[in-house]
Amino acid sequence: MLHRKLGNTGIAVGKIALGTMYFGSETPEADAFAILDTFIEAGGNLVDTANVYVNGVSEEIIGRWFAARPKDVTDQVVLATKGRFNASQEVNSAGLARRWLHRSLSASLKRLGVETIDLYQLHASDMHTPVEETLSFLDEAVKAGKIHYIGLSNFTGWQLQLIVSTARAMGVQVPVTLQPQYSLLSREIEWEVIPAALYNGIGLLPWSPLAGGFLTGKYQRGGKATADTRAGSEKPLYQSISEEYADSDRNWDTIDTVVRIAKEIGATPAQVALSWIADRPSVIAPIVGARTVEHLRGNLGATELTLDKDATEALEKVSQPQPGGYPYGAFGQWQRGRSLQDGNEAPPSPAVGSTNTLGKKTN
Repeated sequence: MLHRKLGNTGIAVGKIALGTMYFGSETPEADAFAILDTFIEAGGNLVDTANVYVNGVSEEIIGRWFAARPKDVTDQVVLATKGRFNASQEVNSAGLARRWLHRSLSASLKRLGVETIDLYQLHASDMHTPVEETLSFLDEAVKAGKIHYIGLSNFTGWQLQLIVSTARAMGVQVPVTLQPQYSLLSREIEWEVIPAALYNGIGLLPWSPLAGGFLTGKYQRGGKATADTRAGSEKPLYQSISEEYADSDRNWDTIDTVVRIAKEIGATPAQVALSWIADRPSVIAPIVGARTVEHLRGNLGATELTLDKDATEALEKVSQPQPGGYPYGAFGQWQRGRSLQDGNEAPPSPAVGSTNTLGKKTN
């Protein structure tokens, strides 16, 4: 498996990361062990979990796998987990305050049975807590040997820049990765999050790269998902995913294009979608979950696939994110444009006070 640097670090990780969100629920422990074994044998090494996955059971299963395998196997794993959320409704049992992160990190270390977590990620932002408080705790955890590197997840572009700039000003540990939702059906992070990541040397670890299974080609336009699939599940999370992706002609056109390309090159739709995202700017490795070893092996086939120019252009054209109004519409794009006389021209300048292409008055 091809390996890449983990952001601005000296650590190398495989082109695909293993997500373990369903270890202990959809994936029984014995199957989870087999999936972990298969992933390591295939050359993968980045294993991602979180303190809230199945209320901590995912971390416990990984911890028992660590305890059951020889050190020369477990030493290959680059272990990532997250802190921020909690199943408890107690008012201070969530967020990025020092008190809660201390408890969350300590609990994760215990469940995983390790002394150090390679990549500790903030699961989401918490603007109720000063970023200086969060960053100082993480810096102390690194110096104490409990964490090697810091990552973010589900942060917007400006929040990413705030964290990075504040960390540099404080002289503390700077995050090295960001874990966002990103796929052919969810490309809006290309507007600000990816430029911010590229500017700061932050690597991306996209979650849901197969869009909740829609990019596997198993769902049909206008069809009804069966109850044994995530899109057909009655769980609120799965229902929201299904509604988000299914109610869009652009999404179905994208899925059709993925399926067509897969047939033409003798690959699976999932492999096509994963190959596309793995080669996007700033992406280190998409995080892929698997219910079974067979699912995992199929997804790992994407590491051997490189899409040609025609296939890549077809996918990018059909799946273009759709800008809405200001600041993402035509006028906003023109405002951010600038000609540097290097052969690249800025978008045409609308006349001040005229009506732009979105039917809005310019100012």
